[in-house]
Amino acid sequence: MTQTKMLNFAIQTAKGAGAILMEHFGNISSYEQKSTPIDLLTIADTRSEAFIVNEIKTTFPDHHIIAEESAAVENNSDYRWVIDPLDGTTNFVHSLPIFAVSIGLQYKDETIVGVVYNPSANKCFFAEKNGGAYLNGEAIHITLTNTLSNSLLVTGFPYTHDDSWSKGFDLFKTLYGKTQGVRRLGAAALDFCFVAMGRFEGFWEFGLEPWDVCAGALILAEAGGKVSDWDGSSMPFSGNRVLATNGHIHGEMLEVLGKELF
Repeated sequence: MTQTKMLNFAIQTAKGAGAILMEHFGNISSYEQKSTPIDLLTIADTRSEAFIVNEIKTTFPDHHIIAEESAAVENNSDYRWVIDPLDGTTNFVHSLPIFAVSIGLQYKDETIVGVVYNPSANKCFFAEKNGGAYLNGEAIHITLTNTLSNSLLVTGFPYTHDDSWSKGFDLFKTLYGKTQGVRRLGAAALDFCFVAMGRFEGFWEFGLEPWDVCAGALILAEAGGKVSDWDGSSMPFSGNRVLATNGHIHGEMLEVLGKELF
């Protein structure tokens, strides 16, 4: 199957999972707590993931799968699907319509397809390697803002309230003072996409996972942006430290983040 056909498969699968999420949106009466009291899991997460994994297994039975809520499907394949069935679960639980399905596909460790779908707004961001980035079929691009002082940023915070969490708030304060503002939306996959479409100039976060960053990072790169670790090296697959910008303010942000490599 060609890369474009794989992209189309990912888009349709993300939309199918999004329909499942919308069946539950506004009707969540119970949830589980995972690693911490603010790391939540709902029936919508598990149903969405089961649907996506089944679609992949049916269409690509030999492909490897990494998903947030279940054990990896190990296969001897160069293809690896990286899935977040519901990015922004806490928002979802509180009926805040900022959440998404995120599906990335890697070939030999390089991401070649990325889809991030927000079903509450029917906004589907997607990209394939060397094919540009799109929102509902329309091309999207980063802004040309080239100074941190004229930029609007977005960030997030980890689930653990430890020393790094406190340092994260100090960093928030520092960058807030150097920009036109910083927002915290609660869905990392969408944060990448909002930089890609020019709503923000930059996004930084730490303590993320592969399924948080895989699809969104490709969409931003294909929209003309730049993604790296806080030290300027390539973003690790783990997503532990992420800097994602329009490229024009990347250097200025690295000067700040490079001093805080926790």
